[in-house]
Amino acid sequence: MTLKNDDIRSVVRERYGKAAEGVTDGCCDDNGSSCCGAKDPTEAEIISLSLGYSDEEVAAVPEGANLGLGCGNPQAIAALKPGETVLDLGSGGGFDCFLAARAVGETGTVIGVDMTPQMVSKARKNADIGNFSNVEFRLGEIEYLPASDNSVDVIISNCVINLSPDKPQVFRESFRILKPGGRLAISDIVATADLPDHIKGNMLLYSECISGAETIEALETMMREAGFENVRISPKDESREFIREWAPGKAIEDYLVSASIEAEKPDTPR
Repeated sequence: MTLKNDDIRSVVRERYGKAAEGVTDGCCDDNGSSCCGAKDPTEAEIISLSLGYSDEEVAAVPEGANLGLGCGNPQAIAALKPGETVLDLGSGGGFDCFLAARAVGETGTVIGVDMTPQMVSKARKNADIGNFSNVEFRLGEIEYLPASDNSVDVIISNCVINLSPDKPQVFRESFRILKPGGRLAISDIVATADLPDHIKGNMLLYSECISGAETIEALETMMREAGFENVRISPKDESREFIREWAPGKAIEDYLVSASIEAEKPDTPR
């Protein structure tokens, strides 16, 4: 079955709207796994620590910002510098944005973009609670980013691009808004083998960060065609352990891993 783009967006928006409101019952095939958010702040902390965040990072954000929705730690590869402008694709409750804000300092700016109104509202409240004056959250789709050309130094993202039904457009938009010499540093799910049809055509599994995963080769092609250079995709085999829990009994860990994905926009136009 071929899934329609608008149907995918509707299901993803609904599912993550529930996650923003703390509704995990019935989420992720009734497993309540990390792809749909943690059941409580303690579980969110445990999930984040297992993904490579430090105790200090987990403790540094307002309560409610960390929803346990990631599949890695983009901060670890972003190498953010004071004064930089950072944009987070699919910013959720603001967890990675708030950590980025600490790294870029008062002279830097962090922009979170999310297509789910409940998430944007939650993130803005978290920013007020944490008194983050250098962070803003915008409602929008990552295929059509609400940001101007050549305006961002670094794009980060955590387990979101796999949810897009039009990934080439996401990379084209990312390239557009990055400054010359800007960089992409994301954590996401990639496919290490072609997904079976019963998984690829499953709408529920798409919203669970599973059915929309692309192969490393396909992602590299998309990114290079968008204009990126120095594309580096580093799979993490150890991630199969937590991915298995996303859909127990479906053997999805045989097809998927989390990966660090990096790329750069050339300093000069080609």
